[in-house]
Amino acid sequence: MNAFFLRLATAALLCGLLAAALPQSALAQNKTVLRISTPAVPQDWHARMWTVFKENLDSAAPGEFDVQIYLNSSLFKQAAEPAAMARGNLELSTVSAADLSRQVPYFSVFTAGYVLRDVPHQQKVFNGPIGEQGFKQVSERMGIKVLATAYLGTRQLVLREPRNVKTPADLKGIKLRMPAAKEWLFLGESLGATATPLSFGEVYMGLKTGTIDAQDNPLPTVRAARFYEVSRQVVLTGHLVDALFIAISQKTWDGLKPAQQTKVQQAAQAAARYNNDNRLQEETQILDFLKQQGLSINTPDLAVFRQQVNNSYKASDIGKSWPPGLLERIQAVH
Repeated sequence: MNAFFLRLATAALLCGLLAAALPQSALAQNKTVLRISTPAVPQDWHARMWTVFKENLDSAAPGEFDVQIYLNSSLFKQAAEPAAMARGNLELSTVSAADLSRQVPYFSVFTAGYVLRDVPHQQKVFNGPIGEQGFKQVSERMGIKVLATAYLGTRQLVLREPRNVKTPADLKGIKLRMPAAKEWLFLGESLGATATPLSFGEVYMGLKTGTIDAQDNPLPTVRAARFYEVSRQVVLTGHLVDALFIAISQKTWDGLKPAQQTKVQQAAQAAARYNNDNRLQEETQILDFLKQQGLSINTPDLAVFRQQVNNSYKASDIGKSWPPGLLERIQAVH
């Protein structure tokens, strides 16, 4: 009799344990998976901001999301993310104005040199009616919803070997690495160089071997990717106040409950603020670091650069594709 009751008690205990475990198992299975793909290297702020996104979302919606971060293009290659999000094969990534401009010409104006003056101007433009209008078109035409604007940095030229650069004419013959999109290549040509398409992951070796003579990136990226090890000069052209847009697949977004959408958007905005604050702080310090690494710093005639770049765009098909009056609206934002 005692053995019978012992078996009965054991069975009851096991049933209780299984019942207690079931809600946890069901909860794990019901989590919404959010995979994030980025080409960013771990040390860069726009890689670290995804951890802030994850932490904010886990705190605001505990147990609701499984956020998975894939750095170094380990999930999708750079520039493949927009199509993957549109198909529903990827949940989140960052996209550039060049990525968006392929299907939404509205954004090609933001790939042009010397359009945005500085970071406050950038944020006011994208967080206001101009940004709202453009992001609506992105959602409708590309199946991507933009959640926040992250400051990528102000792009400068970094040369493998030093030369006296005062005007665009001084860059003649320089093989300047640019991402392999027509907007980027046009920007490189407008600066006076020979634009050379090369993926981000090949830039370090390209500078080391002389496949390219220069590259353009924000200076925090130059430090994070250690390009200073294979470069000798910075030319402060400041030609593009660049942005990355934190974006989610429209299919994923539409599948979320309204309360979840709010939490995801707030987490993205917190991530962007973290990135923006740290990038701006780093940019105030980084020239001293690069000098310590042996790089010379050169400031060219920015008025001449600006005039040549502006004239190049006005005469181009890219410039002619901009909605009438958009450039003037951007410049009027203060």
